[in-house]
Amino acid sequence: MDFHLSDELVAVQDLARSIFADRATTDRIREVEASETRVDERLWADLAGAGLVGIALPEEHGGAGLGLAGLCVLLEEQGRFVAPVPLWTAGVAALAVAAHGDEEQRGRILPAAADGSLRLALALEEFAPAEPDAPACTATVDGSAWRLTGTKAVVPAPQGADAVVVSATTDRGPGLFLVQADAGGGRWEQAETTTRDLSGHLHLDGAVGHAVGDPGGDALRQTLRRATAALAAIQAGVARGALALAAGYLGERHQFGRPLATFQAVQHQLADCYIDIEAMRVTLWQALTSLADEAPGADAAVLVAKWWADQAGLDVVHRTQHVHGGIGADVDYPAHRFFLWGKQISGTFGGAEAALADLGERLAVEEVAS
Repeated sequence: MDFHLSDELVAVQDLARSIFADRATTDRIREVEASETRVDERLWADLAGAGLVGIALPEEHGGAGLGLAGLCVLLEEQGRFVAPVPLWTAGVAALAVAAHGDEEQRGRILPAAADGSLRLALALEEFAPAEPDAPACTATVDGSAWRLTGTKAVVPAPQGADAVVVSATTDRGPGLFLVQADAGGGRWEQAETTTRDLSGHLHLDGAVGHAVGDPGGDALRQTLRRATAALAAIQAGVARGALALAAGYLGERHQFGRPLATFQAVQHQLADCYIDIEAMRVTLWQALTSLADEAPGADAAVLVAKWWADQAGLDVVHRTQHVHGGIGADVDYPAHRFFLWGKQISGTFGGAEAALADLGERLAVEEVAS
């Protein structure tokens, strides 16, 4: 199977890399991390102006029509620079509206989401023991709308979001609902995450929401698959960025009159990182191809990509921080920032062990069915 990027995706990659390299400098990231919202609004505006914020959305609504693959190319470049903008959450939430929303929702939301003037947040996780595909948050019918009650945990970057795509369970099964960020019956509790992002716990008590797709249908399942792939793409970028930083550091530092990069033990560490990153990217693109083709094994492919992103991604940021020696433990040094991003992504929607357990269960069910 050929996983080479198309010319369109290569152009997206080059443009995104250029913008992130210019705008997401270490000094700028430090400045944003000390700001009130922890979101780089200037960078968001630059990405929107270049047409990248709406890269995945349909052309008829102002996007570039490149779908999840286009979004993942953008996210991998973001990960290389650990740039503090909520691209994955806004992108996956907008794709949920594009794929499952009704005509009114698509016409009202997607053009503004594509040009960056409207931003969606994504609330898919809850506190244990709730699983993302079986939320404890509930939604009950109230006329043409729904009333949502429950708590969504650690909603990424709600600052500046106009609305939130929320998962909740109905009497028909789980579904997605669009809730205004300042809706009555909703309350935000600020929470700081591992990546230094400001997230929020969203407490809902009868807040009004509007269904995105048919409750009990496949909107939540499809959105979770897209979100998982999006996180794997960021993690691949984070790992790549961490490896590049470590290679540059080791080439400059000397010990016993030789560059540290010439020591075999260090070379082996970075070789292992390179192998892990290649496996992460191959399994990511296998998952994206399976999703695009609606292949029978798409769910398994996504879980495989998640396992590699969680396990290998965390291994890479551990190794690259380790080879920096004492300076790698400095919380203000760039290597530590890559470690923080890798650590948080590896635990989102459950860690590597959860992905492996889900994959084993799925394969067992398929074996019994055959």
